[in-house]
Amino acid sequence: MIETPKNLTRNILLGLLLGFLVASFLYYTNFFPTTFKNFIQEYIFNLGGDIFLNLLKLMVVPLVFFSLVSGISSLSDMRSLGSITIKTVGLYLFTTTIAVSMSLLVGSIIQPGAGYSSGYPSSIESLPQGQSLYDTIVNIFPKNIFQAFVENQMLAIVFFSIIFGIALNKTNHLTDNFSNAFERLNTVFMQLVIMIMTFAPIGVFCLIGRFVIADGLDIFQDVFVYVLLLISLLLFHALFTYSILLRYFAKLSPLTFFKKMREPILFAFSTSSSAATIPVTLKTTSQDLGVNKNVASFVVPVGATINMDGTAIMQGLATVFIAQISGIDLTLFQYIQIVLLAVATSIGTAAVPSAGIITLVIILQQFNLPLEAIGIILAVDRVLDMLRTSVNISGDATVACIVSSSEGNLDRDQFTYK
Repeated sequence: MIETPKNLTRNILLGLLLGFLVASFLYYTNFFPTTFKNFIQEYIFNLGGDIFLNLLKLMVVPLVFFSLVSGISSLSDMRSLGSITIKTVGLYLFTTTIAVSMSLLVGSIIQPGAGYSSGYPSSIESLPQGQSLYDTIVNIFPKNIFQAFVENQMLAIVFFSIIFGIALNKTNHLTDNFSNAFERLNTVFMQLVIMIMTFAPIGVFCLIGRFVIADGLDIFQDVFVYVLLLISLLLFHALFTYSILLRYFAKLSPLTFFKKMREPILFAFSTSSSAATIPVTLKTTSQDLGVNKNVASFVVPVGATINMDGTAIMQGLATVFIAQISGIDLTLFQYIQIVLLAVATSIGTAAVPSAGIITLVIILQQFNLPLEAIGIILAVDRVLDMLRTSVNISGDATVACIVSSSEGNLDRDQFTYK
C-alpha cells in the first residue's frame, strides 16, 4: 500500500488556519501598503492556489481512466457491473431527494427571507448558462473521446472507460494480459497523487487566503439567517443522514468513517471542486475505508458528477429564500416540482466551484422568480460552496461504502484499522 505523508491532516489544518489569519490581517488592517497587499494576493495566494488546483486536476482524468479500466478489465463476473451501476445511481438520486426536500421543509418553516430588507443588488454580472437534460444525456456518449478528456467531461470519460474496460476484459487472453499494464499505470498515478498531497498544506494556505483577502467576511451580515440555516442543514445532512445510511445499509461506524474522511473533506473545502478532489477521495475510499477498488473507481467519479446533495440543499433553501424576499408564496405542488427539478438538474451540474448557481437559474426561471436576487446568493456563495463540496464528497464515499458492502467486497478489517 502506498504511504501517505505523516501528519498530513494536522499540517493541512495549520495551513488553513494560517491562510485565514494572514489574509484577514492583510484585509482588515492598513499596516502594509496597498501595493504589497496586491502583490501577496496575486503572486502568493492566487498563484499558489491556481498551481495547486492545476496539479490536482492534472491527475483527475488519467486516474479515473486507468482505475476504471483496470478495475473493470479484472472483473470475473461482468453482471456485477450492472448491479454496481444501478445501486450507485439509485443511492445518489435518493440522497439528493432527501437533501432538497429537507431544505424546502426547513426553509418554509423558519422562513429565512422574512426579515430581509436590503433589496436586490443594483446590478449583477451576467448569469451562467447551463445545458439542458437532453444535452447532458447526449454528452455521455462522446463523439470525440480526446475532446472529452481535454474538457474533463466526467460522464463521457466514465462511459468510455467502462466500454474500454469491458473490451479489454473480453480480449485479455488475446493481448497477453494487457490489463496488467493499466493496473501498473493506476499505481503510478496514485503515487503521483500522494506526491501532490505532500504540498497540500501550502496549497490550502493559498486557497483559503485568496478568498479571505479578496472579500473578507463582512458580506454575511445582510443574509446572516440564510447563511446560518444553510450551514446547519449541510452539517445535519452530512453528520446525520449519511451516518444513518452507513449504519443501516453497511453496518459501519460513522465515527470511524468521518475520522478517515478528514483529508478529502479538507481538500474539498479548500478547492470547492468535487472533480479536483477525486484523486484524494479515490485514495481514501480504496486504501483507508476498505472499499473494493473496482467499486471505488466507478462510484467516486460518477458521484463527482451526479451526487450534488450539498448543491441541492442550497438550491432548495435559496429558492425558498428568494421567493420569501420577493413576497411570493409557493404552493405544495411547486415544492414537489422543485424537488424533481433539483434532482434532475443535479445530474448535469459540473463538478467545479459555484456550478450550482447554474442550476439555480434554471429553477428560478421555471417558477418566474426574480433572477436579480441571485446576486444576493452569489455574494456569499464562495465560502458556502466550500462547505457544500465537503458534503458532496462525503456522500460519494458513503455510497461507495454501501455499494461495496452490498456487493460483499468491503474490507471491514481495513475500515476499522486505525
